[in-house]
Amino acid sequence: MANTPAETIYILNGPNLNLLGIREPETYGHATLSDVEKLCAETSAQFGMKADCRQSNREGELIDFIHEAHAKKAAGIIINAGGYSHTSIALHDALVAVKIPTVEVHISNIHARENFRHHSFTAKAAFATLSGFGIDGYRLAINGLAARIGVKAKA
Repeated sequence: MANTPAETIYILNGPNLNLLGIREPETYGHATLSDVEKLCAETSAQFGMKADCRQSNREGELIDFIHEAHAKKAAGIIINAGGYSHTSIALHDALVAVKIPTVEVHISNIHARENFRHHSFTAKAAFATLSGFGIDGYRLAINGLAARIGVKAKA
């Protein structure tokens, strides 16, 4: 049975997340973006949903993904906007405009890092934020999103 758009969760990863596993492993761990995508696919499937995983180093492309999620009536968005979290009013505005339930994820604890990372524009457009759980934050985000939209785990 094919998933309908309403059963799809967009997993959006921003700049430099394609370098997971090799970029600052002391901060981000050794898991790769492929590991994140596998975790998201497995967790989404537990709820009978599909994870549509995207990564871009370009702000405008991330905004296009958000608009696409709206056009395709996605059930939700999990976003790790990376450095754009702290700088992008445009990503914030796109998330607010589409009114899709959104969870922000950060692999590291942004509040235990440099001061400029303590503020997130994208967090203000999300109903929840997870920070510091490593890639397991994505699993927690999908579980939280499913609860928020009323989807129960499949037996």
